[in-house]
Amino acid sequence: MSSKQQYDFDVIILGGGLVGATLALALLQQGKKVLLLEKKPPKTNLGSLSQAWDARIYAVSPTNQQFLNKLGVWPEERVQAVNRMQVYGDGHGHISFDAASVNVPCLNYMLENRYLLAKIWLALAENGVTIAESRAQSVKTDVWSAQITLENGKSYRSQLLVGADGANSWLREQVGIEVGAFPYQQQGIVANFSTVKPHHGCAYQWFRGGDILAYLPLPQQQISIVWSTSDAEKLTMLAGEDFARQVAQAGHYTLGELTLTTPVFAFELIKRQPKTVISQRVALIGDAAHTVHPLAGQGVNLGFADVQCLSNLLAQSSDIGSWSLLKQYQRSRLLAVRMMQQGCDGLFRLFANDDLPGIGWLRNQGLNMVDCSGMIKNRLIRQAMGL
Repeated sequence: MSSKQQYDFDVIILGGGLVGATLALALLQQGKKVLLLEKKPPKTNLGSLSQAWDARIYAVSPTNQQFLNKLGVWPEERVQAVNRMQVYGDGHGHISFDAASVNVPCLNYMLENRYLLAKIWLALAENGVTIAESRAQSVKTDVWSAQITLENGKSYRSQLLVGADGANSWLREQVGIEVGAFPYQQQGIVANFSTVKPHHGCAYQWFRGGDILAYLPLPQQQISIVWSTSDAEKLTMLAGEDFARQVAQAGHYTLGELTLTTPVFAFELIKRQPKTVISQRVALIGDAAHTVHPLAGQGVNLGFADVQCLSNLLAQSSDIGSWSLLKQYQRSRLLAVRMMQQGCDGLFRLFANDDLPGIGWLRNQGLNMVDCSGMIKNRLIRQAMGL
C-alpha cells in the first residue's frame, strides 16, 4: 500500500466545526483530496444568519485572523475589534491591556461561531470538498493507511485520519488514546445583551470569589458574556430580565442596564489532556486534542494553531501520515498547549483559593504589580495575540 492511487482520499477529517472545516479548506487549497465527515452541516445562508446574533462568540487572535483572511474566509461584517481590556481582581487588584502599548491595531477580534463557520463552508463548496453526512462506525489503521467505515456502509481509505470531533472525540476513543479529565466543578454561561452605555471596543473581566465574568464587546452596542460559575443552575433558571439584572450587577453596571437578546446557554468546564494527540495514521486537533478554561478566550485559537501547524507539515511531505511527521506535529504543539492550559488553570485556582492567610491580598497585589510593569504586561499581550 505505498501507491497514492490506492487511496480514496489524502486526508479524512472527522468533524466539520470551525477547526475541522478550516483544516479541510487549507488542505484543499494545497491541492489535496479531502473527505469531511459531518452529520449535520451548518446553515450557510448569510442573509438569514444576519437576522439574529449567535451567543457562541469567539475571540480570534490577530495571528489567526491573518490566517483565516489568507484562506479567504475572514468576514468584514459582524466583527468587533477589541482595543482594550480591563481585568479586576476580587479586591483592589486591577490590570489593563491596551493594543496601543504594543503598537498593534487591536488585541483580538470578536465574532460569531455560526457566521464564520458559514463563510468557511461556503469556501469549502467553492473548492470542491467531498462531504459525507454520516457518522463513523469503525476505524482501522496500519503502517500505510487509515480506513474508516461509515454507518451507511461505505468505507474510505486515506493516508491520514484527523479527529476534529470535539471534546468527547469518538476517534480518540476508537484508537485507544487515554485522556485526563479535570472538572472545574463549574459551568460556563453564555448569552448576548444590548447595553445602555457604549463599550468603545473594550472587554472587561471580573474575578469574583471563584466566579469569573467576562464582558466581550460586539458590534451595534452589544456584548456577549461568559460567566464561569458554580451557581449556573440557579442563574439560568431566572427570567430574562432578572438574569440581565444579575449580570449588570456583577459587572458593577459598567455598561449600564443590560437587555438580554439571545437564549442563555451553559456548558461544563473541564480541562482535558490526552496522553498523546497522535496514533498510527491519526492526528487530533482542536478540542479533541485539548480543552482549556475559557477565562483567557484561547480555546479556538489553540485549535486554529493546530490547523496551521499540521497543514504546514502536510504541505512539505509526500507521506502525509507518516509516524515521523505525526511526532513532529505533536512536539510542535505540546509546549504552547500545555503552557496555556496550566496558565489558565493556575489563574483560576489562584482566585478560587481562600484557604491560605493573606492569599486574597497577594493575588490582587500581584495584578497591580503586573499592571505597573510594562515589560511583563506587554509580553502577556503578545503571547495572547500569538505574536
